[in-house]
Amino acid sequence: MGGGSWYSWPKHIDIAKVLRETQSDETKTEYDGEVNRYLQSLLTNYNNRKTDEIQQHLKTIKDAFDKNIEGSVELVFGGSISKHTYVNGLSDIDMLVRINDTSLANASPDEVKAYFAERLQKRLPNTEIEIGKLAVTVRFSSTGHEIQLLPALETKTGLRIVDPNGKGWSKVIKPEKFAKKLTNVNQLCNHKVVPVIKLFKGLNDSLPENVRLSGYHIESLAIEAFEGYTGRKTYKDMLQHFCRQATKLVLSPIIDSTGQSVHVDEYLGEPNSLRRRQCSAALERLSNRLSRADAHMNVERWKEMFENE
Repeated sequence: MGGGSWYSWPKHIDIAKVLRETQSDETKTEYDGEVNRYLQSLLTNYNNRKTDEIQQHLKTIKDAFDKNIEGSVELVFGGSISKHTYVNGLSDIDMLVRINDTSLANASPDEVKAYFAERLQKRLPNTEIEIGKLAVTVRFSSTGHEIQLLPALETKTGLRIVDPNGKGWSKVIKPEKFAKKLTNVNQLCNHKVVPVIKLFKGLNDSLPENVRLSGYHIESLAIEAFEGYTGRKTYKDMLQHFCRQATKLVLSPIIDSTGQSVHVDEYLGEPNSLRRRQCSAALERLSNRLSRADAHMNVERWKEMFENE
């Protein structure tokens, strides 16, 4: 036998089949890349928050308080902005108004909100200001921004906000506890969880109003859905995973780690309630649409889901 060697295909290998599979893999890779590039473009738009305008509004609000409140006032980003899950055009701008003032220390939430509204109306006479159950909302017609101001009293034991029924003050809250959990999960998933939350909020906004989830609830569901996640770290795969998991997770209440309320999703009622089942059904339809688009490798179907928001 000579010292040379050669390679030949084993007789049982179907070369045509191998070529078809290779071409299929290439097509799938190209499709995945196109969907992920599209989702990235959506995120670029979602992140296009007009920071300068918002900062100017916040300065105006703080000036209105500083001139009239004896103690210290601090505006602290709450909600989606503090957790970097803000979506331009979909998320509210929530601010905690941290007040340490002797004249308001014993005031009721209604008295504090009325005081806020009075001072703001004097500073902004042509601006719409609304007193709600939990917060005072300022709507700036010049820019279209809506800012919700949630009173937060500094006490010896910690920070207290308006309780869920709007009549008294909550127990001491720890908003940083929730933010830390979200940050940890986000880091373990290559910093993709926060962007996926934004994409999910975009899809959520396309749902009928009665089955839309709150921003805080969506963020809490994301923590549950991505703890221990071992799938591919791409926007497309993670968004599909989130939708599938949310379909099941929404049926059970999630404990509120901040202490603001017992559950983050009290608005949906008891476990497996009618409202929860309706939300689950809506999310399942959403998940199925994503699955069908994926099965047909149809990028246009992905675009339709977001462009019909």
